[in-house]
Amino acid sequence: MKKAFVSAFIAFLAGLPVCLAQKAQRGEVQKRASYEFDFDLPVYVEELKRELTYPLAWGNSAITDFGKWKAAARGKVLECMMAPPRQAADFRMEVLREERREGYRARLVAFSVNAYCRIKAYLLVPEGKGPFPAVNLLHDHGAHLFIGKEKMVRPFATDSAVVKDADQWAEKLYGGQYVGDYLARHGYVVFAADAPMWGERGRKEGVDRAKYDLVAGNMMMLGRDLCAFMTYDDMAGTRLVASLPQVDRSRIGCMGCSMGAYRAWMLAALSDDIKAAAAVCWMTTTDVQMSAADGKREYGGFANCIPALRQWLDYPHIASLACPKAMLFINGSQDRLFPVRGVTAAFDTMRNVWRSQRADSLLETELWDIPHSCGQEVQQRVLRFFDRRLKGSR
Repeated sequence: MKKAFVSAFIAFLAGLPVCLAQKAQRGEVQKRASYEFDFDLPVYVEELKRELTYPLAWGNSAITDFGKWKAAARGKVLECMMAPPRQAADFRMEVLREERREGYRARLVAFSVNAYCRIKAYLLVPEGKGPFPAVNLLHDHGAHLFIGKEKMVRPFATDSAVVKDADQWAEKLYGGQYVGDYLARHGYVVFAADAPMWGERGRKEGVDRAKYDLVAGNMMMLGRDLCAFMTYDDMAGTRLVASLPQVDRSRIGCMGCSMGAYRAWMLAALSDDIKAAAAVCWMTTTDVQMSAADGKREYGGFANCIPALRQWLDYPHIASLACPKAMLFINGSQDRLFPVRGVTAAFDTMRNVWRSQRADSLLETELWDIPHSCGQEVQQRVLRFFDRRLKGSR
């Protein structure tokens, strides 16, 4: 009897994985009557938000000298970004391929972004006599990791799958126009590189959005933050641009949409090489962004997660480290990712900072009647912004 029971129990255990797999295929989810998380947030999320007082924000901090505040707040941001990648001794940039386009040359280059990695980037250089103003273009997230830099610059026709994918993405998010090629035609050196996990910096096993958070967790086990590495790489790419003989290093800007916008204001806040920045469709407050009542939570996951930083500064406080640089923020009233009340609250916070430094005219915040996108009209607005702030034209 006992032997029969043991045999039956072993058979049950052997069949359990198959049973669970079948339930998973049917979309069934195991649930318990009690729980602590709902809508991907803790049920006590509102209590946690009330405990966020942002003690290092300008106006909250006891530091009243703006320069000293910036140094302290920037230092805290860098501290929370965990250990940076070791810098390469030299960029050792090399041109891998080049082609002439309408009014500029497109180059595929390779360089050492840090001491561990050599990566590829696009570099577009206008024809004529330089040095030229430059823009570091920062690609979006989009839960689409197969391409990165190719979202911003029309790729060389060497890989039909990449070209097709890039064309479709440009049509979907950028009104059928590559932002990089558009700016290069108007006299800007353009630089665009892959962020870690995108494009040619992805997984050997192939694209899987779900693996991003696992990779980020493993990086944290090594004392590093994958999101911070993205920003550190953006800073390194900007240093490379500033070193180029074709570039006027006093006229360097950055721009991006969605996660690229997050990258743009982070880069402007932390890099002294950046003189002006345009951020399209990424600005809000934590209070709104993490709100079950608004049906909102963070969708980017670890792509914009810097451990412990929210105990000190909210998003607009960090962006305010760019003050008094020229900054353009555009968000959409139809953008489902960023509710308007969070956007306007963040805009108000930043305007107070620029106003406190008598730099009101250098901060431009706009709410457009658009969804989460960066179409051709938005790109035209960005061009006018850069023409005014980096070229001095009206």
